Amino acid sequence: MGGPAVAAKLHSYLAGDWYEAPDEGRPLLDAATGAEVARLSQRPVDAAAALRHAREVGGPALRELTFHQRAGLLKSLGKHLAAHTDEFHALSTRTGATRRDSVLDVDGGIAVLFVYGGKGTKELPDGHVLPDGDMEPIGKQGTFAVRHVHVPRQGAAVQINAFNFPVWGMLEKLAPALLAGLPSVVKPAGQTAYLTELVFRRIIESGILPEGAVQLICAPPDGILDALTGQDVLSVTGSAATARTLRSHPAVAGRAVRFNAEADSLNCAVLGPDAGPGTPEFDLFTQTLVTEMTVKAGQKCTAIRRALVPAGLIDAVQEAVCAELADLCVGNPADPTVTMGPLAGLGQREEVLRALKALTAAARLVHGDPDRFEVLDGDRERGAFLPPLLLRCDDPDRAEPHEVEAFGPVSTLLPYDGTAAHAIALAARGEGSLVGSVVTHDPGFARETVLGAAPWHGRLLLLDRTDAGESTGHGSPLPHTVHGGPGRAGGGEELGGIRSVLHHMQRTAVQGPPAILSTLTGPDPATTAEPQGEE
Repeated sequence: MGGPAVAAKLHSYLAGDWYEAPDEGRPLLDAATGAEVARLSQRPVDAAAALRHAREVGGPALRELTFHQRAGLLKSLGKHLAAHTDEFHALSTRTGATRRDSVLDVDGGIAVLFVYGGKGTKELPDGHVLPDGDMEPIGKQGTFAVRHVHVPRQGAAVQINAFNFPVWGMLEKLAPALLAGLPSVVKPAGQTAYLTELVFRRIIESGILPEGAVQLICAPPDGILDALTGQDVLSVTGSAATARTLRSHPAVAGRAVRFNAEADSLNCAVLGPDAGPGTPEFDLFTQTLVTEMTVKAGQKCTAIRRALVPAGLIDAVQEAVCAELADLCVGNPADPTVTMGPLAGLGQREEVLRALKALTAAARLVHGDPDRFEVLDGDRERGAFLPPLLLRCDDPDRAEPHEVEAFGPVSTLLPYDGTAAHAIALAARGEGSLVGSVVTHDPGFARETVLGAAPWHGRLLLLDRTDAGESTGHGSPLPHTVHGGPGRAGGGEELGGIRSVLHHMQRTAVQGPPAILSTLTGPDPATTAEPQGEE
């Protein structure tokens, strides 16, 4: 069972042509069966040439278009890709994704294109320059003033993506960059690159984007960091260690390359002391924890790694969560009855097991056994399966739960004394997180916890009986909200509405006569051109 096969060897798309490297490449395996899906070249490509093509061909073509025209391209591209979702879902299965997982990755990524297309039309002018605030007189005579403007940068956006979201990871970076007028060079993670390549093929076949607007590197990107300039943007999703290494690269640091990192994160969820058994909030908390442990087999940078529970409620929470986990079916996601698939590969499973060993120095397993569990329609030897693993650490001051991340279906229950101050202190032990949730119906507890935890988080979710029906959940970053976080989480911000578009542009203060300054953002002849793409 499984999705369709793809090309024997993945291709890169460089300077307007598909390129197949001459080496045999290394095999990329089906996460559930171990069967070969595709091969990935180990022969480096000339990434510096790709950057030159982006700057010299793609950039000028995008900058000729207005914000509204570029927004139209995103909407058209979204419609085109939406017509191929069945094909994408079928191949996504081979990454270990269930139908629910694929909706997050595939449909969620396409939705980002529509959101940014809509925001570009509604929130940006139909021109090439974005004014930032009003003109501000400086001289007493009114002949000298200053105005800040955002203009397109003349470089390229390089995106280095993680294995867990091969579609969403590409599209959520692509949308704001294209809207800003910046061409992109995409480097997917090797393990799931075959799904990224398929979606990218459909992008190129559509003919919607100008030549040079997007390129794809399915090979080692030889020299890409050395070739970056101060006009380029480097966006990285991966581990905190990877982000530190790339940030400190001499070219990145020395040329002040604009850098954005979305790194791993020991996210937490806090159960309020008011939310005991029998309350809607108690059920919401346990359901949320189970969801975050099992969606994408826990391979989400936003997953809940630390569940902070009032000490008097931890036994009840443990019992409820274990009961829900017991009903799950682990196996080959090609079987529709499977509710959690495998990890993306055997190497990833070994990393999770190493982290689990470190965690069990401070915590004990209360649900799941990595050596004994049932698998439906999967290969226990060749498939990268693990069961959901719930730990309990009765000493919340131990360092391990706040420092070790098992990037899989693993979470740890931790008690706190029932005060907001203690919950905040434990949340901060993660040293910077992408997201935290506070599940409570007590406005006072919610306010104190949010204000205390906000400096340590890029996003916070307040969840109770009143908003549960519309809540998009703990682990679902939206185009409208910040996706990033301080400290360990990388210090960056992907998404977050128009602000992520501005990250790809240059903010410049222009001083001079008011009459001239007013022309910078005034009527532009180019705005009378026919719009590109779907409005």
